[in-house]
Amino acid sequence: MTEDFRDLHAINNLKGVGPKSTQSLNNLGIFSISDAAFHLPFRYEDRSFITKIGEANYQTPVLIEGEIMKSTVVFRGRRMLFSEIYDGTGKLTMRMFNFAMAQHKALEEGKMIRCFGTITPGPNGKQMIHPQYQVFEKEDSIDIEKNLTPIYPTTSGLQQNKLRKIIEDSLDFCDKNNILKEESRNKHYSEHGNLLETLKFLHKPPVDTNLNELISGKHPAQQALIKEELVAHMLCAGILKNELEGRKGPLMKEISLDEDGFLDSLPFSMTKAQNRVWEEIKNDLTSNLPMRRLLQGDVGSGKTLIGALAALHAQSNGWQTALLCPTEILAEQHFESFKGWFDSIGIRVSLLTGSTKTKDRQLITDNLKKGEIDIIVGTHAIFQHSIEFKNLGLTVIDEQHRFGVHQRFSMLEKGGDGSISPHQLIMTATPIPRTLAMTVYGSLETSIIDELPPGRNPVQTSSRPNSLREKVIKRVEEVCLAGKRAYWVCTLIEESDELEAKSAEELYSEISDSLPRIKVGLVHGRLKKDKKDSVIEKFRNGDIQLLVCTTVIEVGVDVPDATLMIIENPERLGLSQLHQLRGRVGRKANTESHCLLLHKEPLSNLAEERIETMKKTNDGFQIAEKDLELRGAGDIYGLRQSGLMDLKIANPIRDSNLLIEAQEEALDLGKNDKAFSKILVDRWIGNRVDYSES
Repeated sequence: MTEDFRDLHAINNLKGVGPKSTQSLNNLGIFSISDAAFHLPFRYEDRSFITKIGEANYQTPVLIEGEIMKSTVVFRGRRMLFSEIYDGTGKLTMRMFNFAMAQHKALEEGKMIRCFGTITPGPNGKQMIHPQYQVFEKEDSIDIEKNLTPIYPTTSGLQQNKLRKIIEDSLDFCDKNNILKEESRNKHYSEHGNLLETLKFLHKPPVDTNLNELISGKHPAQQALIKEELVAHMLCAGILKNELEGRKGPLMKEISLDEDGFLDSLPFSMTKAQNRVWEEIKNDLTSNLPMRRLLQGDVGSGKTLIGALAALHAQSNGWQTALLCPTEILAEQHFESFKGWFDSIGIRVSLLTGSTKTKDRQLITDNLKKGEIDIIVGTHAIFQHSIEFKNLGLTVIDEQHRFGVHQRFSMLEKGGDGSISPHQLIMTATPIPRTLAMTVYGSLETSIIDELPPGRNPVQTSSRPNSLREKVIKRVEEVCLAGKRAYWVCTLIEESDELEAKSAEELYSEISDSLPRIKVGLVHGRLKKDKKDSVIEKFRNGDIQLLVCTTVIEVGVDVPDATLMIIENPERLGLSQLHQLRGRVGRKANTESHCLLLHKEPLSNLAEERIETMKKTNDGFQIAEKDLELRGAGDIYGLRQSGLMDLKIANPIRDSNLLIEAQEEALDLGKNDKAFSKILVDRWIGNRVDYSES
């Protein structure tokens, strides 16, 4: 794809897409109008009929319509807006925590309102919290949706309605300019005529479309695109792998002179599993071939120490190391660990993140290039073209699933003159079944730390229905008053971190009101870094006893004294993510820890099976296998939780039945149709240069 084409079809060329919207769209991976066409819904809502308030069931998303009887602002520890709605069959309260005075003014008595949301029990009967709504006059006629309503992955500053309009305009642009109208060489899109019509269908399916098929990703139109996306990623991995063929690995001697002294300085001994894995990695490092190894181990199994040993080995042989982390929290945690381990023996460690000040960034950039930094710990900031190394010999990538294929490979190209490719150690606490890992990643060698440190007790897991919520809150109070610390995790797998923040704030308000004797903190993705760091530090020190948080703590928050975790609405999460969250407690030797899953009723069969699995085992690999089994049957919330590839619609766990077929097709295309291969890679993954600057 030419630069002229990219410029002409850039997303900011659409009417109504200004600089702020462009930045938000870029954050979603949408740079071009075609990218927007491929930004597919992760779920759908049926807003094609109005339900009477008197007939509406609890915990079910519904569309209601009625008259606004009154709207009042109430102060109960915080400002809230209550709007009473009546439709002749019953009354409903719309409750808003975050609102502007203009909203309050618009919700005036006597006007009509149409709301879509989930009805929950409230102090005055049925209520909706932060529903989507439309206010209109009694004499107005408002159309009802004729299609299923798409719900898209989005980000801060980009509301669903705005994103829907942008995507709709993008599809119209493609239609008028004859873009994406190709028929598949394999006739994947025959049902809808061509690729563009297939995309249009998935963005706005008719109301009679099988919703269960769409939810589970099993609709033929989805399957066509899913398979194509998997083919594109396998092609990309193959192309990039071929580019590295023939390169040598950095030459490293068999023994690091400092290894024994370093291990002796630690207040603990390595487990047998750690020793076994370290020998495997050491053998790779001493080979003249570049190491490509996937290291799997549960949270708390000691992967970081193995990464440190590899970095020490590289430094002893005159090579630099880059340790890449998906979040600033995790990067800072690793930086502190490495500084504590290495400062005394003269190994120079630096930290580079998006928050690094310009002056400090320039200094780090200069020192890296001069070889005056031995280990750089950082986030995506390290991928930028301006970051150069004198002699990069090792890249360690933590929580690999948060990085795209291009990003992982871009680090392999920072190794010098192109004849040497750095060793690469990829670490994950998300256990991946071996067969699946091999299919997705190709020829990576795999090491597994399948042993926890001595004295580490398995986390005891139980579940309670939300009807016992008051008893659970009382139990949390007892634990905190006894001097222990607890997490209360708010899980909202929704379309934006903005909504997730709202949900966490609501939970924080509820818990704070219920537990006045307990110091409660709040952490979510929309908090500024300084505020987030401050709250976590207070929690770590014991100044905060209970931390209400979103799944932002899934990666990187390490507080060994925390012994209790409440996971709100665990039915919304997949098994692997539940296991990852649970791993935040039980990190202190000889200490009993508990995880309580507080779920809504009734549970689906799938959700019940997940919860029972969590109660039965702490074995990450058993959980991964069960996750594979359950997601294969379809999972409404599983589209973006697989953690294996940087995917838009495919989920290699749920769509495992397509992997072998996709692999065969990728091999055939790579050999026989390089032009179409390039089209697929560019369509689903994009340009390499763009990626390295992300």
